[in-house]
Amino acid sequence: MTKHVFPRLKDKRGGFLNFADYRNPGHRVGYAFIVFFLCFFSFVALFPILFLLFSSLKGYGEINDVHYTFFPKVWDWGRFVRIWQTVNFGRYYLNTFVYVLGAVVCAVLFNSLLAYAIAILKPVGAKVIDKAIFLGYMIPAVLNIYPLIQEIQAVGLLNPDSESYAMYLSLWLGFGANAYYYMLFKDYFERLPKSLMEAGSMDGADRLQVFFRIVLPLSRPILGIVAIFAMTASYSDFLLPYLVLQNDKLKPLMVGIYNLGNTTTFKPEDFLMVLVFSTIPQIILFLIFQRQIMNAGASKGSKE
Repeated sequence: MTKHVFPRLKDKRGGFLNFADYRNPGHRVGYAFIVFFLCFFSFVALFPILFLLFSSLKGYGEINDVHYTFFPKVWDWGRFVRIWQTVNFGRYYLNTFVYVLGAVVCAVLFNSLLAYAIAILKPVGAKVIDKAIFLGYMIPAVLNIYPLIQEIQAVGLLNPDSESYAMYLSLWLGFGANAYYYMLFKDYFERLPKSLMEAGSMDGADRLQVFFRIVLPLSRPILGIVAIFAMTASYSDFLLPYLVLQNDKLKPLMVGIYNLGNTTTFKPEDFLMVLVFSTIPQIILFLIFQRQIMNAGASKGSKE
């Protein structure tokens, strides 16, 4: 009986190469190149993270030394504790969590409701509204900042003395009126089987019941994609929270990091450690939702 080096390889029948292809020397060379390029690009992707981590463990002299070393001479792991105690990261993380949670809920709920109305209910003027939303998507978001700030101020959500999370409402609603998320939902809803919705209506379900009991359960893939997009966008959002949230106790992580960078008392090596803390939640989220993120990237350019 032939003993295979890779026990699972002998059972491989699908994919770019199957087990029979590996017996060909040319295919083995090609497979070696594939593995090499995968390792190379993995290193390119991980290098910035490792560079930031190792640099944050160096002292000021090592960072500015003309004789550069990739690894620190002294591994000062205690700097993690000192920076955590110096900077109120617990508050920044809490504010960011509240901001991200509200942004995800608004992005999923309001954009899906609008897409449901346009794609399935199709009221009078639905095509005009759809074209208007698409035209709005073509306008750069930066051009909307000034009129948006004026509207936020007019409704009383620009109060520097308030410490309430209600000040986040204007930021949350911005994610609830996102043209890109709307188009993702609309494209997905148009491909849902109409027979199920008609059956629900015949059983006595109203339009909202059809939406919550039939459309949303069938749309879990796109719900996850939009939720991930809103999660990453709100976590890294800076400009609008910087302009709207004027109370220091409400500032999310990215705004807090910007303010720390403007202080003269913060050492460069300590600021690098702050950047390490800012990447930790993103890495954790990617490890948890990596399959959904990969599926989201693959499905953006495909249509069933």
